[in-house]
Amino acid sequence: QGSGKTTTSSKLVMSLRKQGNDALLIAADLQRPAAIDQLVSLGKQIDAPVYSEPANSTTVEKVVENGIKEAKTKGVDFAIVDTAGRLSIDDELMDQLQRVKAICNPLEVLLVVDAMTGQEAVNVAQEFNERLALTGLIMTKMDGDARGGAALSITSVSGVPIKLMGVGEKPGDFEDFFPDRLASRILGMGDVLTLIEKAQDAITEEDAKALEKKLRNNTFTFEDFLSQIQTLKKMGPMNQIFEMIPGMSHMAKNGMMNNVDEDRVKYVEAIISSMTVKERQNPEIINGSRRRRIALGSGTSPQEINQLMNQFKQTQKMMKRFANTKNPRSLMGMFK
Repeated sequence: QGSGKTTTSSKLVMSLRKQGNDALLIAADLQRPAAIDQLVSLGKQIDAPVYSEPANSTTVEKVVENGIKEAKTKGVDFAIVDTAGRLSIDDELMDQLQRVKAICNPLEVLLVVDAMTGQEAVNVAQEFNERLALTGLIMTKMDGDARGGAALSITSVSGVPIKLMGVGEKPGDFEDFFPDRLASRILGMGDVLTLIEKAQDAITEEDAKALEKKLRNNTFTFEDFLSQIQTLKKMGPMNQIFEMIPGMSHMAKNGMMNNVDEDRVKYVEAIISSMTVKERQNPEIINGSRRRRIALGSGTSPQEINQLMNQFKQTQKMMKRFANTKNPRSLMGMFK
């Protein structure tokens, strides 16, 4: 209950879609008010079909049975059944889950667990596994401060593997679970493999080669920088990205990343968007009157435009020699 189960169902669809599969969502949570509406809304957001029936005129078992038939009719690869959250001590609802399992004979029985609940998550997983023979766990809220505690012990105690984890609220904030990578993050050693995977999802090989060429030729412009900001945003919250870079995780824990401001990134994006194409490509033409116009269009001040211009010049130099730098602090200059 309250673990983000319905949202996780939609994230599963996105994860399967990346693998070339399509899925139907079945709204079988008839207990929580507006649960069906929430799943239907999420389905629209990610363009996924949702099977539902009016909660006051059906049963969970009937919804699941009819939903499976609908999935077969549509010819989708997977059906994802979103059931009601429940406490392990609720025998009536647990019996209901056992009946649902018998109806759909699932390939996977996944329990969604809130990582912030700590030891309680371990106890819940153990009890659910005894009743339902779970095939895996999905840990949500793994972007929180207590994200590591439960994950390190839950598999050992329950015997159920963690398969996926939610690291944010957006549909794409979902990752395969690798215990060695999580341990590396907790120990402040970064997570380069996950960072590479996120980068590969966010930027094409052609774009990467084009950027490399610009850096080598020292032709990195505000247009390129805006593109990189937008790419970075696709990869997830900035604090999570920095945690994956070796060395920066310790810096974050020591408070050295406090100056990396998400709001500042938005201001930088607004300023660059207020420039003309010619100004982005040739920043040296931005004189006093142009700076006042850009400031007015971006809701900032001419002084902030000056600051960004100076920082951008430093960034151009830094980007050119980045391959040889060993000081991660230089990455943060644009966002202070």
